Amino acid sequence: MLGGGEVTELSRKDRMAMGRTEMPEAPGRERATNFAEVNLGYTDQLAILEASRCLLCPTPKCIDGCPVGVRIDDFIRAVAAGDFEKAADVVRMDNSLPAVCGRVCPQESQCEGACVLAKKDRPIAIGHLERFVADRARERWLTESIEAVESSGKSVGVVGSGPAGLACAFDLARAGHAVTVYEALHEPGGVLVYGIPEYRLPKEVVAAEVDALKRHGVSFEMNAPIGRAEGVDDLLDRHDAVFIGVGAGLPRFLEVPGEHLVGVYSANEFLTRVNLMGANSPDSETPVLDFVGKRVAVIGGGNTAMDAVRTALRLGARDAAIYYRRTEDEMPARNEEIRHAREEGVHFEFLVTPIEFFGDDGWLHTMRLQRMRLQAVEGQRNRPEPIEGAVVDVPIDVVVIAVGNAPNPMLSRTPGLTMSKRGTIVADDATGMTEKKGVFAGGDIVTGGATVILAMGAGRRAAASIDKYLHTGEWAPPAA
Repeated sequence: MLGGGEVTELSRKDRMAMGRTEMPEAPGRERATNFAEVNLGYTDQLAILEASRCLLCPTPKCIDGCPVGVRIDDFIRAVAAGDFEKAADVVRMDNSLPAVCGRVCPQESQCEGACVLAKKDRPIAIGHLERFVADRARERWLTESIEAVESSGKSVGVVGSGPAGLACAFDLARAGHAVTVYEALHEPGGVLVYGIPEYRLPKEVVAAEVDALKRHGVSFEMNAPIGRAEGVDDLLDRHDAVFIGVGAGLPRFLEVPGEHLVGVYSANEFLTRVNLMGANSPDSETPVLDFVGKRVAVIGGGNTAMDAVRTALRLGARDAAIYYRRTEDEMPARNEEIRHAREEGVHFEFLVTPIEFFGDDGWLHTMRLQRMRLQAVEGQRNRPEPIEGAVVDVPIDVVVIAVGNAPNPMLSRTPGLTMSKRGTIVADDATGMTEKKGVFAGGDIVTGGATVILAMGAGRRAAASIDKYLHTGEWAPPAA
């Protein structure tokens, strides 16, 4: 019987014959009218059923696919046996934000992509199961007593409260170090709160994860943009080490005529206003342009573009469309996000890119699109190139530009901190060490824009390196 004890009651053949248990979802057109969460979560029975499909591989490839090294086989085995408490504790050993990762990580290209069953297009739903056990354990994690950790007498300043900073802070606190997280905005969470919409990642989930860190002794200072009133050197005066995990939150633009017009947003501004500042509320102090009845174009093909276009629908857009210069096969967005967008009524226009925006009295009313074709490039993604003379004008009311981000330049003048030509901090990938003694860095500020779980992996590696440095004083900066 499923969940009755040992997972091995089912034969390998039986498990391979089982279909994937998908998570229930709110209906597409209905959910496009509100900000309630789209994925509704597993019941106990559904979670056990899905976990029971696991083949219990002797050498689990899924763990290799996880940037933070969650012991996936152990936690899934516990779920299949109905021991949800044990499963949650196994996940928490390596992942300080499991309820977040279970919702927003690109599992299809990481842990699930490495699953043996992915060859049959039916990988174990590792992300859904991780979310299930984390949601089940949330109240317990916020109320159970925490075993005291012997203090090291050392302190660490963490700059940025996004995924990299939170993961780093959690591991350092568990190692006995005093940790203070400095956040430029008024709420902790970084991109988790300002960049990801409520319907995909409820703010209460992020808040609960942050509260769990606070219970482990991590302190937070809000409205503290390091690089302005205070710099990294100021933090080194009162901390034994500093970790920089400020992400890459500076928006990139198309640099075409007309981007200054009212009605043209960066995705960063648009999503931050809605997600963090409540601009979707009628009484918001920082409203976005009225979207009701408007024609909205979102430029880009990544997850941020999907977030922006689906948010526009929820704000009342009459028509919301993605405009992307390649084809759907090249889109970097998660398959689930593309599917959800289509189900909600989003249209997709491929092989086009804006080359100019037009307006009257400063207000946008038209965008001019250049039609593109793809040129094959050996060893790289197909390269888009313009088709000469193939342009079209499209009436439009609002444009949201979601074509990537760049590192914030606030820290670029820190003495001894080397920056790359891309504006990222030069740091050792394995340790997070920079060329400035006592300063570590990781996440998007080092790699450029990436994923939540990759940033967390960098934060964890840096935490281990910081812990070693605080105990030994050894310093090995990255090679030039």
